[in-house]
Amino acid sequence: MADEKARIESLQKAFINFSLRAEKYSDEMLVDTFVDSAPLLDLLSNGNSQIVYGRRGTGKTHALKYVADLVSKRGEMPVYLDLRSIGSNTSIYNDFSRSLSERSTQLINDVLQAVLAALYPIAVAALDSAPHPDQITVRLDDFQSAISSVKIHGTTESETTVSTSSSEKATQSAELALKKDVELKIAASGEGSSTRGNSTRSKSAGIETIHIDFGNVQAALAGLLSVVGGKRLWLLIDEWSEVPLELQPYLADLIRRTILPAQGCIVKIAAIEHRSNFILRHKRGEYIGFELGADISASLNLDDFLVFDADEQRSIQFFKNLIYRHYIKSDAIDDSIASPEALIQAVFTQQNVFAEFVRAVEGVPRDALNLAATIATKAFSNKITMLHVRESARDWYQRDKASVIRGSESLSDILMIIINEVIGQRKARAFLFPSNSRNDAIEELFDARLLHILKKNVSSKDQPGHRYDVFKIDYGCYVDLINTNREPNGLFEADDQMIEVPKDDYRSIRRAILMPDILNNMDVAASQKLDSPSSLA
Repeated sequence: MADEKARIESLQKAFINFSLRAEKYSDEMLVDTFVDSAPLLDLLSNGNSQIVYGRRGTGKTHALKYVADLVSKRGEMPVYLDLRSIGSNTSIYNDFSRSLSERSTQLINDVLQAVLAALYPIAVAALDSAPHPDQITVRLDDFQSAISSVKIHGTTESETTVSTSSSEKATQSAELALKKDVELKIAASGEGSSTRGNSTRSKSAGIETIHIDFGNVQAALAGLLSVVGGKRLWLLIDEWSEVPLELQPYLADLIRRTILPAQGCIVKIAAIEHRSNFILRHKRGEYIGFELGADISASLNLDDFLVFDADEQRSIQFFKNLIYRHYIKSDAIDDSIASPEALIQAVFTQQNVFAEFVRAVEGVPRDALNLAATIATKAFSNKITMLHVRESARDWYQRDKASVIRGSESLSDILMIIINEVIGQRKARAFLFPSNSRNDAIEELFDARLLHILKKNVSSKDQPGHRYDVFKIDYGCYVDLINTNREPNGLFEADDQMIEVPKDDYRSIRRAILMPDILNNMDVAASQKLDSPSSLA
């Protein structure tokens, strides 16, 4: 018994020490802990430029860095950029005392400088094998020149000073002496010097601004790629949504005009959907940035892969592999644990307890690692039970997720309205929200992982002409209601029966539509203390 207790403690210590952020990992650790949820890797590693959507913690950074390692092993050129660390002074991007053009131009220049910095060691490494190594340094210089041009705008002053000086000096002397015994002495000396000179000074004053010619940049980049051996360039851009929204279309425009047209260039951008702005439209169809679908694909969303209710078995298997991959990279490994199934069996009391754990993390890998550490701490030296999972999920929710709404009374009120309407009135934990309605509160709750999307663009049986997104309420919002008379019976009420997993076509779902008007009238809703009749259609 003592040996078994020590074994469980050792396994749980590994859980507690899981590293939570991909950027903290070594490249080897990233590769060894990556878990594919087919066909995710195939979609990520194809040769199409695309935007990879996903909320925080869904594995965007991990996925991009894994792709970087994969294409590097294929002999291609990965360039990974974290936009949080671009530029020497990133605060300038949010400095509203500066003009939009100044901020966007500085951002574009900083990104291009980062691309050059990443390409430099790749180009140098290619010197030995490149067909024209002497051209590599020339092309690097061309690229540097294309992104570093400066122009002076404003008042220009000129000052010219001319000075001329000359001097001459001459000295001559002679001596003649005649002495006894016919000794003759003659001496002579001379000295001369001459100095002449001219100087000119000019002065210009004005405002220096960075000037970037996208055509020159594109040509310089294409020229550089042509001399490094014909390898494809993979530009992997992370943390896109950290760039201010108003600047994002200008950065997208740079990529569209300079990198996408270059032969052999592939762009992958990791972004949060509701915090991204890729296009600025003008009249007559003109635009700045990306046109999604036409210029770049936007069909990959990591949130679609791992939500428990969307595909229960795939989600369970993914998180088994995730926990196991992180465990085998820990310091202490039990040789008897040779598979994900063996690890889960050794730590959890039952398979349905682990399934409840997967349900609680709502498809977010980083939340899974956090919750695993919390559960291991609570259950330390004992196998994990259903009570451990639920108590830990509640603690994790209150400590992490709920902190987002504590600082916003209106956001907290909206969440309470949704919980009251969906769980309290309908005893369900999912609802439909009109697809064509943008609501800041819904998007903030989704970004904070308090709401989760199960499916997009579905129709209701009662209103077939309208399209809806299916949102699920976070596990932590209702975990305290489990085993009470308010426990949610299922996901949706369909044909007078609660169903745990919605039907494939979603057309039988009805009476679970949350209309925007209740969220747009917060003052009335708050004053009524959530006692108003149901606003679910």
